Amino acid sequence: MDLVKDILHEVLLWIESLGYFGILIGLLIEVIPSEIVLGYGGYLVSEGKISYFGAVIFGILGAVGQNWILYAFGRFGGRPLVEKYGKYIKIKTKHVDIAENWFKKYGAGIVFTARFVPVMRQVISIPAGMAKMNFTLFTLLTALASIPWTILFVHLGKTLGENWEDIDQKAAQYVQPAILIAIALLIVYVVYKFIRAKGKSV
Repeated sequence: MDLVKDILHEVLLWIESLGYFGILIGLLIEVIPSEIVLGYGGYLVSEGKISYFGAVIFGILGAVGQNWILYAFGRFGGRPLVEKYGKYIKIKTKHVDIAENWFKKYGAGIVFTARFVPVMRQVISIPAGMAKMNFTLFTLLTALASIPWTILFVHLGKTLGENWEDIDQKAAQYVQPAILIAIALLIVYVVYKFIRAKGKSV
């Protein structure tokens, strides 16, 4: 356990030394969860080492960039690549199966709503790539969904200051409603798709 803490400490120091680019690269490779990277970015804001605006912008860029990588993973490698190398980037085949079913059933709009669901936030990018979803639309939906998530964790990290490590407990009261909202949006989207399909069949 101490070894894990030591490694985490070193990674965070590395992020701090790079400033904005530390947040960007930390999210791109996600050695540690994005919530921790963004929360630590918020702590750096509270210390006056980076600006709030800069932390949010580079947080969004990092989130979009990470999902570009996963999109390319699905588009150019497909399921064989996922099955062979997915475990190295913490992607389980069963999660890809669920995400792929969602994508086939609900269409491109699921790329936005799934961003608010744990695990599916990243995984949904793979079936989007496999389906060769329009890259511009994929990027737009990913960026729009990343904005509130990034602002939330940077803000919490800034507010907590030196106690930023308690961010999971503090974030729970916001993340749970976000999941409920995402589910509500998904239901609205499904109803919209159903009515639209019904209208075309008439």
